Amino acid sequence: MSESSKKILVIEDDNVTRNLYLKGLEVKGFDTIGADNGFAGIRQAQKHIPDLVICDITMPDMDGYNVLTTLRQDPVTAIIPFIFLTGSSTRADVRKAMELGADDYLSKPSTLDELLRAIATRLQKQANFQYWCTIKSEKTPKSVFTDDTPVTTVDVAVALAVAEASGREAMITDSSIFPSIPQLKEVFDFIEAHYDQGITLCDVAVAVGYSPAYLTNRVAKQTGETVNCWIVKRRMAGARFLLQNNNETVEKIAKALGYQDVSHFSRQFRQHHGLPPQAWRKEHQLVSQKQVQLC
Repeated sequence: MSESSKKILVIEDDNVTRNLYLKGLEVKGFDTIGADNGFAGIRQAQKHIPDLVICDITMPDMDGYNVLTTLRQDPVTAIIPFIFLTGSSTRADVRKAMELGADDYLSKPSTLDELLRAIATRLQKQANFQYWCTIKSEKTPKSVFTDDTPVTTVDVAVALAVAEASGREAMITDSSIFPSIPQLKEVFDFIEAHYDQGITLCDVAVAVGYSPAYLTNRVAKQTGETVNCWIVKRRMAGARFLLQNNNETVEKIAKALGYQDVSHFSRQFRQHHGLPPQAWRKEHQLVSQKQVQLC
C-alpha cells in the first residue's frame, strides 16, 4: 500500500505544533486528520479509523494516556498503531505509556524526519503482521496427515473443519485459549498464526516491536502467564484436538505443532495433562466413542 493512502491522525492541543506536523506529513503524501484535544481525537479516530495515531500526552480535559486507554478498549480502534509525542521523557512516563499499549514514544522537540522514521517503522510492522495473518488464513492444505506425505506443519483450523465435516465435535476453539485483552491482541494473533512453526519469545518480541524482557513483563502483568507459557498452551490445545481426532503417530503430531524433539513434546504434554500423549489419547478417544454410541 502506498504512503498516499495512509491516514494519520495527529492529536495535539498546540496549534503551531499540530499544524507543523500535519503540513509536513501532507507534503510526504499522507492523508492527515487533526484534533486539538483528546475528546476530539477519539471522535476522529472512531469516525475515520486512521492507519496510525500521533498523540500528545499533556492536554487539557483528557490527557494522552486516557485517549490511548479509550481507543484500546474499542475493538474497532484497538489495534491502530499509536505513537506518543510529549515534552516529558522520564522513565516513569515512558514505562506508563508502553504499559498502556503505546507502540512508540517520541520526546519533544522532535524533527519531522524523526517522526517520519517512527511512522515508517510502525506502519511496516503493522503491514508485516497483516501479511503474516493473511498468509496463515489462506493456507489450505489438500489433506491433513496423509500416509504418503511427510508432515511438517498443520493448520489446526483445517483439522477442525475436517472434524466437523465428518460429524465429530470440535474439542477446542481459538477463543477458548487466549484472553480477550485488546492491548495484547497483536501478541496473541502472532502466536495463533505461528505457534506450529517452533516460535519462541524472541520471535514474538520482534514481531510486535518490544524487547523480550519488556514483553515478558507486560504479558505476565496482564495475564499472570509468560509469553512462552501462552505458546505452550496453544500447542497443547492443538495437541489435544489432534490426538483425539486422528490416529497419526505422536511423533508426527509433535512435528506438526512445531516440536523438533518428540521427547520434549511428550514431557511438556505430561506436565500439563498428567499422562503421556498416547495414554491420554486412549483414554479420551474411548470417552469420545462412548459419547457417539450414546447419541
